[in-house]
Amino acid sequence: MGRGKVQLRRIESNVSRQVTFSKRRSGLLKKAHEIAVLCDANVAVIVFSAKGRLYEYSAHTSMERILERYETFSLSQGNVVEEFTDLEGSMNYDHIKLTSRIEALQKSRRNLMGEQLDSLTAREVQQLEQQIGNALRNIRLKKNHLLTNSIGELQNKERMLMEQNKILEKEKAEVLEASLHKNRPAPFCNNTVASLPNLNIW
Repeated sequence: MGRGKVQLRRIESNVSRQVTFSKRRSGLLKKAHEIAVLCDANVAVIVFSAKGRLYEYSAHTSMERILERYETFSLSQGNVVEEFTDLEGSMNYDHIKLTSRIEALQKSRRNLMGEQLDSLTAREVQQLEQQIGNALRNIRLKKNHLLTNSIGELQNKERMLMEQNKILEKEKAEVLEASLHKNRPAPFCNNTVASLPNLNIW
């Protein structure tokens, strides 16, 4: 006996709804990965949870490139002109596009922090590793540059202090010499003795 048609409707229980969402989301991303690998297709999946959290998957390239490709294709087919005939529709589309890019950048940032790596393919993990390696090299170059500048500044300060110390030592020596010269007694001369009266009493 065949199974009857199951009517789809919103799950009322918050816990059951969250569990179902988690299972269905994993299954959806798994199917997207399978069709990308088996058929060599560029696949992009974007899912927002009820709480606004983003879950995405892109195969063979980044999400941003797939969105740009979709936009180019839509423009060439005239879909954008047909679907967004007024300014409000165009603004809504730009808002969706901008939001997707922001979420993609946030996901990329989380990936660089080592978070949410489960949905990444081997190729994406390799690209991420390369990005981190390049970032570390740039950080080391900047660090070495700052250390070199700091050492140069310290050496300049050391030279200035040594020159100031030499000047102070020289001034100190001059003051000391002047003080000794001022306190030195006048020489006692023979002519002075001769000019004194003879006070001998006979």
